[in-house]
Amino acid sequence: QVQLVESGGGLVQAGGSLRLSCAASGSIFSINFMGWYRQTPGSQRELVAATTSGGSPNYGDSVKGRFTISRDNAKNTVYLQMNSLKSEDTAVYYCNVLLRLKYDSAWTNYWGQGTQVTVSS
Repeated sequence: QVQLVESGGGLVQAGGSLRLSCAASGSIFSINFMGWYRQTPGSQRELVAATTSGGSPNYGDSVKGRFTISRDNAKNTVYLQMNSLKSEDTAVYYCNVLLRLKYDSAWTNYWGQGTQVTVSS
C-alpha cells in the first residue's frame, strides 16, 4: 500500500556533499514524522535527522551544523542535504515515515530500503 523510494546515496570524498531523497507513495492521507536514520555493521540504527509536521527539525549531535533535513509535503518527500561529509558518516541511510493511510485511522511506521553512503578519506 505504501512505498518509500530512496535515492541519492553513493561514494563521495571527505568534505564533499550528497543529497538524499525519500519519496512516499500510495494511498496516503497524512504524514507526520519523516526522518533519516543510519546504520553501520555491528551497530544500532541511529537517528540522523527528523522533522514532524509543523515542528522544528531534530538532529543527531554528530551531524549538527553539517546536515539539513527538509520536506516537500506536496510530494510526500523528505530530503537530507549532507555537507562537509566525514568518513565516519559512512553508513546505510534509512528513511522512516509515520503516516496515515486513506480510510484508516491508525498511524503506521514505514521504512525505506536503505541507501549506501560511503565517504572516502
